[in-house]
Amino acid sequence: MTARTLARALLGRRARLRWVHLVLGGALLMPFWLVAALVVLPVAGGGNAFLGSSVAAQFGAYAVALPLAWVAGLFPLVRPLSVGMARALCGVDGARFADGPARGGAARRRTAGWFTLHVGVGGILSGMLLALPPFAVSVMLLPFAPGLRDWLRLPASLDTAWALALAPFAGLAMLLLLALCATAAGALLARCAPVLLGPTPADRLAAAEQRAAELAVRNRLARELHDSVGHALSAVSLQASAARRVLDSDPAFVREALAAIEDTTRRTVGELDAVLGLLREGDTAAKAPAPTLADDLPGLLDRTRATGTAVTAQTGVDAAALPVLVSREAYRIVQEGLGNALRHAPGSPVDLRIAVSGDEVEIVLENPLSPGSPAASEGSGPGARPGSLTGSPAGSRSGGGHGLAGIADRARLLGGSASAGPCGGPGEAGWRLAVRLPLTPSGGGTR
Repeated sequence: MTARTLARALLGRRARLRWVHLVLGGALLMPFWLVAALVVLPVAGGGNAFLGSSVAAQFGAYAVALPLAWVAGLFPLVRPLSVGMARALCGVDGARFADGPARGGAARRRTAGWFTLHVGVGGILSGMLLALPPFAVSVMLLPFAPGLRDWLRLPASLDTAWALALAPFAGLAMLLLLALCATAAGALLARCAPVLLGPTPADRLAAAEQRAAELAVRNRLARELHDSVGHALSAVSLQASAARRVLDSDPAFVREALAAIEDTTRRTVGELDAVLGLLREGDTAAKAPAPTLADDLPGLLDRTRATGTAVTAQTGVDAAALPVLVSREAYRIVQEGLGNALRHAPGSPVDLRIAVSGDEVEIVLENPLSPGSPAASEGSGPGARPGSLTGSPAGSRSGGGHGLAGIADRARLLGGSASAGPCGGPGEAGWRLAVRLPLTPSGGGTR
């Protein structure tokens, strides 16, 4: 090891930061030491409460202060403070530390152990930093200041020419020893910090739950955007295409199509702003409520019919009487089902049925398929039946989108079920989407 490497290890930036960390530990020990000194020093027979007491009494107060520090370390907020100091000063990767207050007895005990170790080692080293440098400098000056010999009360055996000649080297050795002790103590704390302040199983579980909650919010926002924007774009595309074809021959139809496009885009921009508002940090503006069956089912059907698609609706349910959560998710399911019909079977009639069956709401959408579509060929057998959307290949539709998966997620979160797939016999290939939602949602549907 070269002199430069040794100097960097003892006095480099990392070493200096660790020295500061140790001195902070010594400062944190002082209140506990003072409380212990009020009890220990008088019992030990020290003349003065703090100054002039024996070394044994000083270490006795230190020994009593450590259990007091351990008790203080049990408080949950000690961990964030300790982690903050360790991250900034110990030179350890911050990702190895736990975040937040200590959860559970194991985390509190580990934090208390770290706090005791930090203040204990820091207290010893702080005492050495206060006492040893002045003494070492005094020893180095012995050959040049005879008065220091009496002040230090050196034994006669050390008051020789050889001893005085070696005194400067002895002083330098003391300072080097102090640097080595500080470096070793800093390295010890850096090694123990991730072990005692790292995440416990409870912390990892809480972090996993937090990530799952964030992912659920992201998935919900993705579904909202997919359903509202996807349906609007499909409707607008068909309306614009139909208007283009009859631009010269049927101006009245073109005006109706443009009005429908304007209405659809205006509503979609409002829904898009409401969804994106959830992503704006600190956004306290009032958010537009999510549409429900009771609010906008007739409007949704009218906008779909404006594309030239014939929609037959049988709604044997009082939408206003449905729970808001069920009504909201049912609206999005119907919206996505109609959007699928517009994308995959444009111009084909759609049959929508919404009814209450027992304690469930049943939603069924059916539409014929184009003769050449892959889904049409799948449904060419008399035994063709819709498949569950929980992972069955029958739950996928030509085009590879995520709408059916979103429908399945909505139904599952409410404790319901969903299925989709080809239906009908030869020559009558169609697509059927069937969803059942409980009137009393269960599971994770309270988003």
